[in-house]
Amino acid sequence: MKYPAFIIIYSFIIIFLQSCGKSSTKSFTIEGDIKGLTKGTVYLERVIDTLIKPIDSANVFNNGKFTLGDNLESPEIYYLRIKEIPNESLLIFGEKGAIKVNSKLEKFVTSAKVSGSKNHDLLQEYKDMIQKFNGKRLDIFKANFDAERANNQDKLDSLNKQYKSLVKKRYLYTANFAVNHADKEVAPYIALTELYNANISLLDTVNNSLTEDIKNSKYGKKLDNFITIIKKNEPKNDSQSAQDLLNK
Repeated sequence: MKYPAFIIIYSFIIIFLQSCGKSSTKSFTIEGDIKGLTKGTVYLERVIDTLIKPIDSANVFNNGKFTLGDNLESPEIYYLRIKEIPNESLLIFGEKGAIKVNSKLEKFVTSAKVSGSKNHDLLQEYKDMIQKFNGKRLDIFKANFDAERANNQDKLDSLNKQYKSLVKKRYLYTANFAVNHADKEVAPYIALTELYNANISLLDTVNNSLTEDIKNSKYGKKLDNFITIIKKNEPKNDSQSAQDLLNK
């Protein structure tokens, strides 16, 4: 039986619209407000095959408001970027539901306030503490520079011990933070980004502490795979157990 051409075309249009509706389902949205952005384009990006790629965009006019989103399966890191400021991007730990971002065009990243994501809140809490470690590290570097100029070997030796102690404390703080939040995706993410070159036993401790849901998350799987690769390619050592380190 032959059907009129307009019926066939109409059927294709219906199928197309239905497929578009399915693909545009967004389980995670960002409701943004950037003061001072009267005209521009905002991109939502994430890592795809090791590259950061845009997955949604919005044109912004007058009031600086926009909505972006994605259909994520597991909480993960996203990046918010303004086309007109190509060298800056705001890191956001995306979760299912609505996340609100308020910022200013002049200080897009530093003035940003993100709410609606528990993982993002925890990541920010972690970063705030790490800033204190970084401040102490800079103090040691400055003192080391002065000691080198004064050719003070005793001071240099002392600063070297302080630096090693600071690195160890940072690793232990990071591992403890991840273990204490083992029911959140931020735990394996922090382990992957901050403990990748630490004692393998610390990574093991974090990995073993994760809840079943987090083990099956995107970063949980990546952490487990990363540890497996390390153990296959690096010789075993008889260093202290992670639990011994954490208890110190």
